[in-house]
Amino acid sequence: MKVKYSFCSPIGSLIVRYLEFKQALGRQYEKEYWIFVHLDKFLHKKMCDLTAESFSMWCHTRQNLTPGILHEWMRIVRGFCLYRQRTETSCFIPDPLQFPKKHQPMQPHIFTEAEIIRLFNVIKDIKAGINSSPIRKENIRLALILLYTSGLRCGELRRLIIKDYNPIEHTLLIRESKFRKSRLIPLSKDAWRAIDKLLKIRRQRRLPISLDLPLIWHRYGAQKSYTMSATWKIFHSLFSSANIHTAYGKLPRIHDFRHTFAVHALLRWYREGANVQSKLPVLSIYMGHASVVHTQYYLRFIDDVVILASERFEKHYSALVTELNNRGDL
Repeated sequence: MKVKYSFCSPIGSLIVRYLEFKQALGRQYEKEYWIFVHLDKFLHKKMCDLTAESFSMWCHTRQNLTPGILHEWMRIVRGFCLYRQRTETSCFIPDPLQFPKKHQPMQPHIFTEAEIIRLFNVIKDIKAGINSSPIRKENIRLALILLYTSGLRCGELRRLIIKDYNPIEHTLLIRESKFRKSRLIPLSKDAWRAIDKLLKIRRQRRLPISLDLPLIWHRYGAQKSYTMSATWKIFHSLFSSANIHTAYGKLPRIHDFRHTFAVHALLRWYREGANVQSKLPVLSIYMGHASVVHTQYYLRFIDDVVILASERFEKHYSALVTELNNRGDL
């Protein structure tokens, strides 16, 4: 991560050491970096140390944040304070009991096959605008295919370059993603065919095809990929046009494709009669997780999974279960 700011508050040098420590552990720590930039600017302006009073004043400047996000900001700063306490035992440590209550965990939207089909139908009607990429429709179609069939994080998708794709082995290299881990994943037939088609179009139209250029390429912005905000706007428009909403009436998130990928893999294994438990480590590696525990977070127990799991249990163990009579006796 490039340092774009010089920490100059009374604890600026300590913040730098803390960020370097976290990055040495394999954390990118980009979001946290900007939180500490904001804190350092505040402390520099006040020319004061991080105390209970200054921490409270700083939190007050963040009242525009939702309670859940403010709670996260305060938690991140508390982690820094605990790190500081190792060498300065009397330093201020925020009390987590005083933090605002977090929101309930967001329930991901699991896309149905019908919803995915509607998204592809919407993409067919996309037209290139005056200031948009000449292959905008093809870019969006490939992005949807990779998100749905490979469970990529949005950042992983945006960072892909042409040489990450192996057209012979039909694999994709995901370089230094979360925790700076890289992985090589096999692609579905739909995915590698879509990549081949897009690269062929770029060659036919004499568009840049250098191996170091983004796979999802936007001709504007010095040969860069789409920005995060532009990517979200594109999918926001797709979800709206396809009339896809969550159970709470809101538009889904791009990250919900990752949840969908995991759940659909689980459903597929149940339907194939596979040993689901033995397959979970494979799914964990494919998704780039540190352990199966992180993968289980994505495996929501939706109705289809409940039905298939119950049917499998009944098939193997129904003989061991004795039905109770009306009096509750065996």
